[in-house]
Amino acid sequence: MSSFLSVTDLVKEYPQGEKPLRVLRGVNLDVREGEFLVIVGSSGAGKSTLLHIMGLLDTPTAGAVRFGERNITALSELEQSRLRNTLFGFVFQFFHLLPDFTAIENVIMPSMMGVGPIGWARRRKDTADRARALLSQVGLAERITHKPGQLSGGERQRVAICRALINKPRVLFLDEPTGNLDSRTGQEIHELIEGLNQNDGQTIVMVTHSDAAVKRASRVIRIHDGQIVKG
Repeated sequence: MSSFLSVTDLVKEYPQGEKPLRVLRGVNLDVREGEFLVIVGSSGAGKSTLLHIMGLLDTPTAGAVRFGERNITALSELEQSRLRNTLFGFVFQFFHLLPDFTAIENVIMPSMMGVGPIGWARRRKDTADRARALLSQVGLAERITHKPGQLSGGERQRVAICRALINKPRVLFLDEPTGNLDSRTGQEIHELIEGLNQNDGQTIVMVTHSDAAVKRASRVIRIHDGQIVKG
């Protein structure tokens, strides 16, 4: 597997009185295409901050994120936004589904971003077909017209995973995806994520406290006080 996403000398500081709070302290990391990488560490170690910077949801104080040979942290906000929507998919602990929209409408939403009415008209049918296929793949074929309030926590997270996959991302980022679920449902979500990696070749980067996820990963790194200490 080749390295295609990397961070170099990554530093992240937040203002805090006279002395800034340094969350990341010169992190270097390569993500290999097709791997299932899990990042672990105690609360406040910097693992979620690292994930968010890698996915262009946050900006580093110093250092760079590269996709292939391209320094994507040097791009404009507009260019980063476009890349974020096409290269990366995101799943979070609290789902972040739109409550007034159905499961399939939530899944389709990222494909509508930035294409305009003509572009959307051209891709609408194919996108809807893909959304149905994804929801069927995760066992929600009979729930596509249900709104989030009508779904269980596990079902909502499955919808969120489908939404993250709708644009065929090169990297799927997951930040504590089972942190808001009971152990049995969390196990089902871990099995689903592992299947995406093993069966579909999806590159996955996950932040978690879950031992079950660690056992399923192809590689595990640990962050302590803003630095990688094992990997």
